[in-house]
Amino acid sequence: MGTVIDYLEKYGKYSFREMPMTEVDSLALCQLSYLKFDGMVPGLEGSRAVTLKSLECHPDCEKLFADVRYEKENRALFTAMLQGRRFRDMKLNYYVNIIEEEWETQFSALVCFPEGAPAYVAYRGTDETIVGWKEDFNMAFLSPVPGQEYSVRYLDTVAAAFAGSFYVGGHSKGGNLAVYSAMNCAPDIQERILQVYSMDGPGFRPEVLKRCGYDRIAGRVTKILPNSSLVGMIFESDMYFQVVKSRTFGLLQHDPYTWLVVSNHLVRANDLYERRKNMDSTLNEWILSLDEQQLRTFVDTLYQVVTASRAKNLIDFTAEWKKSMNGIVTALKEVDEGTREVLKEMIGSLFEIARDNRKKQAASKKEAVLRRLAPKHGEEGAE
Repeated sequence: MGTVIDYLEKYGKYSFREMPMTEVDSLALCQLSYLKFDGMVPGLEGSRAVTLKSLECHPDCEKLFADVRYEKENRALFTAMLQGRRFRDMKLNYYVNIIEEEWETQFSALVCFPEGAPAYVAYRGTDETIVGWKEDFNMAFLSPVPGQEYSVRYLDTVAAAFAGSFYVGGHSKGGNLAVYSAMNCAPDIQERILQVYSMDGPGFRPEVLKRCGYDRIAGRVTKILPNSSLVGMIFESDMYFQVVKSRTFGLLQHDPYTWLVVSNHLVRANDLYERRKNMDSTLNEWILSLDEQQLRTFVDTLYQVVTASRAKNLIDFTAEWKKSMNGIVTALKEVDEGTREVLKEMIGSLFEIARDNRKKQAASKKEAVLRRLAPKHGEEGAE
């Protein structure tokens, strides 16, 4: 068993005419959306699309891998996609990347046009900023948030610019945006959607699904969760989901690069881990018992607790964990016992994820140094 990278290395030689779109292709395109295409892929102004292989020679190519959490994996993904004809000549267009701290919004998306396959609208998930994580919680608890509204306008705009059927997908927050935009886009555009992929994306409150007419697209939604999911299990009860295996444990399974692949599909698990299932059920029950004002208070409190450390992102949050903990302990004293227990669970999750991010960042820095020290081509043996 391998991962999405192994899949690309093995099956990248096949065109989409030889092997149609698979769920692992979808996962690869969702992860591709995390690359920083600013200044390299045209935006909504309607410029000519660029091919994936053209970016390899772009002077700013290194900036694609600015996301320190997945730098090594993103490089491997990019390289593997370039090696095979399946994705090498794929065109990219309509890239947007919006960060509005004042409105607690982080939104990014692009459209991929694989040779011989329908277009794929990919929404980026949460970045490493604290603002991004607050929006994640806002998105699940309080809908709509600005990012969701952006996603609908984006889908209506880009889908009107090209013809034919298409896919929509995203990982984490991107999965939520994929489902939300598909529920709320114009009817004629909704009819063209082949499938919607939510890769461990948070769900929606039941009233949101009802208000947005989820039933119209339910049969075309594929929601995939690792068997220790937290993010994707928020409000999962009204959405059918499939569980897959990961090579790691706990909340680190949110990283799709750890999801196991055999042949051309993800490896299915029998069910979620029992402990995680009980924890998620309790969390959802608690959330649903709150009214909108109480939910807003909870999300604001969580944000205040995390930002009490003055950290800008999750890596900083754990880099100086003693300072972070001092601020957290002080902030937790101000809330009731029920809220305090849920906040402790959420903050523990953030620490677990951020700790892993720090390890990846350190490994990436080490590799960058080694690359700089390596002799350039043609210099070996030169005097």
